[in-house]
Amino acid sequence: MTHRYALSWSGGKDCMMALHKLQKQHVDVVCLITTAPIETGRTFGHDEKMELIESQSRMLGIPVHFIRCRYDHYTADFIADLRLLNESFSLDGIAYGDIYTDAHFEWGETTAAAADLQAFFPLRATPSAAANMLEEFIDTGYKATVIRVRKDKLSLDYLGRELDPSFAADIARTDCCPMGENGEYHTFVHDGPLFQSPIPLQKGKILESEATYRLELNNR
Repeated sequence: MTHRYALSWSGGKDCMMALHKLQKQHVDVVCLITTAPIETGRTFGHDEKMELIESQSRMLGIPVHFIRCRYDHYTADFIADLRLLNESFSLDGIAYGDIYTDAHFEWGETTAAAADLQAFFPLRATPSAAANMLEEFIDTGYKATVIRVRKDKLSLDYLGRELDPSFAADIARTDCCPMGENGEYHTFVHDGPLFQSPIPLQKGKILESEATYRLELNNR
C-alpha cells in the first residue's frame, strides 16, 4: 500500500533531499507545504519569493500549498491548514527535512499529531553524518545556490555559490555544520533528477540584516 505524504518545503537542499529519499522509498508525496507569513508575503524559512517556490512546484509536478500564517499564531495556523490538507489529500502523514535538532523533531511530531497524521523525518541522523550527507546531496546531481548566510559563521563571498565539491571542501574548514542545520547557510534548488527542466535564475542584489546576508534571486 502506497502512503500519501505532504512534505514541508522551504525550497532548499534539505527538503529536496527529503523528497528524493521519499521517492526512492515509493512514498507518494502529494503536496508541498510552504509557510508564508502574512506580514512579509515571502517564505518563512528563507524569506524567498513565493513565485520561485511555485516554479519549483511546476518543475517537480507536485502542487504547493502556502500556509498564510501569522507570526504570533504560527503553530496554530500551521495545524489548521494541515487539518484541511489532510481532508483534501487523504494524507497518511507529513515529512520534514530536519536532520538532528531535537526541538525541530518535537515541533514536527506535535503539529502532525494535532492533525491526526504521522510525522516522518527521512534525513534524521547524528551531527557526525552531516558531511557525508552533503556529499550525497552533491552526488545526486541537484543544483543548489547559496542564498543566505549568517554573518557570524560565513563570509559574504559564500553567497551565490553552488553546492559542489569545492563548497564541501571549504565548509569543512569552518566550524559550521556541513548541512547548515543550525542556519549557517540556506540554499535554493533549481535543477536536478526530479526536475522536468531547470529553473532559469538571475542573481540580484544582496540584502543585509543584523544577522545575515541574503542574495535575491529572480526568474529569468
